[in-house]
Amino acid sequence: MIASALPRRGFLATLAAGLAAGRLRAAEGENAPRKPNVIVIVADDLGYADIGVHGCKDIPTPHIDSLAAGGVRFTNGYVTCPVCSPTRAGLTTGRYQQRFGHEFNTGPAPTDDVGLPLTETTFADRMKAAGYATGMVGKWHLGAAPKFHPLQRGFGEFFGFLGGAHAYMNMAGDRRGALLRGTEPANEQEYLTDAFAREAVAFIGRHEKQPFFLYLTFNAVHTPMQAPQKYLDRFPNLKGDRRTYAAMLSALDDGIGAVLKKLRDAGIERDTLLFFISDNGGPPQANSSSNGPLRASKGTVYEGGIRVPFIVQWKARLPAGKTFDQPVISLDILPTALAAAGAPVPAEAKLDGVDLLPFLKGEKAGAPHDVLFWRFGAQAAARKGNWKFVQPRSGASELYDLAADLGESKDLAAEKPEVLKDLSDAWAKWHAELKDPLWGGRQRLRPAGRLKGKAR
Repeated sequence: MIASALPRRGFLATLAAGLAAGRLRAAEGENAPRKPNVIVIVADDLGYADIGVHGCKDIPTPHIDSLAAGGVRFTNGYVTCPVCSPTRAGLTTGRYQQRFGHEFNTGPAPTDDVGLPLTETTFADRMKAAGYATGMVGKWHLGAAPKFHPLQRGFGEFFGFLGGAHAYMNMAGDRRGALLRGTEPANEQEYLTDAFAREAVAFIGRHEKQPFFLYLTFNAVHTPMQAPQKYLDRFPNLKGDRRTYAAMLSALDDGIGAVLKKLRDAGIERDTLLFFISDNGGPPQANSSSNGPLRASKGTVYEGGIRVPFIVQWKARLPAGKTFDQPVISLDILPTALAAAGAPVPAEAKLDGVDLLPFLKGEKAGAPHDVLFWRFGAQAAARKGNWKFVQPRSGASELYDLAADLGESKDLAAEKPEVLKDLSDAWAKWHAELKDPLWGGRQRLRPAGRLKGKAR
């Protein structure tokens, strides 16, 4: 034995030193700061004006409002597309989805070539590589073929559905695709919003002792308009679809409340970085939502289609009850989460999003982005400062001063041609970097009007 070759006193000293070093390493491990948990909550088709902190009066949203009270609310928060799937592709990759051809919604059928391209690294891929447990609960909408399944895209657990919409009740009869646990059909009897909240709470319970990433994507308040009586009873003074919408939103808010309670009960709320966002603006004609002072709705690149409720909370590191007024976009969620996790982003990732933490902590001033861009088929838009250029589906390009005209009611294109040219030229330069859509809408790709000839 090696020990027998040492004098007894030397052996004991060596043993004591080894034990002390072991205790020191253990203590350092115990005292090392824990990586924050990351939760991204996505609502579906939520109206901009339909939460309390945005002035809603007929639908209480106390739990969503509590996120703003405990964190930072972005007053100029955007998504990358006015419809569901492309926004999710951008959020999931931190890159403008037009860079890899995911410009339009995927369909419900499991088509082999329609889904988030396998060339892209997902949020879950990156968090898993950073040592996180990864789970998804809710609506996927990034491809229904097996190769696009969440369990193939970095998630260790999945409960939800693969398409763009799903029934909330009597789910066995929904022909748009099964509700799944992993890859197997789930025989779910509970109201779907409540079931998603239950599964999210259970995921947190399984992983509360280790850093986790939870992508919680409710399909509320997307159609079909369905709510159980217990939620409808909360709104006796509302009628028709607005009453059903209110009930669906109240269930969503309760679900967020259940998640927050679980975090508090587990003693990890302060150490959880939590984002709340909608995937696009509300479609009032479909679900009776309201975008309030904003122009238009889902499907357009006016503010009502792309400006959304957007809140971040991290009680251990970020201020509470603050607003941030510079424009931000859903692309920023991924790099912000990676920075919080201490996971460097390789340069070859070519993310378009920005780490917002230095701005939110007051370590950096100014705007995180010089310009934000949108392209959705024949529609285009760009925002720089308070100026916004819009190219609708047809007609001439438009220009708005959002500081003076949030509702985009006064087109200043004729009065400020130099501003319009600056923004449209910036958009055209960005457009030249993009791919054509991999599916749908190619014939409508080039914007019309004054941009015609510049954006080629």
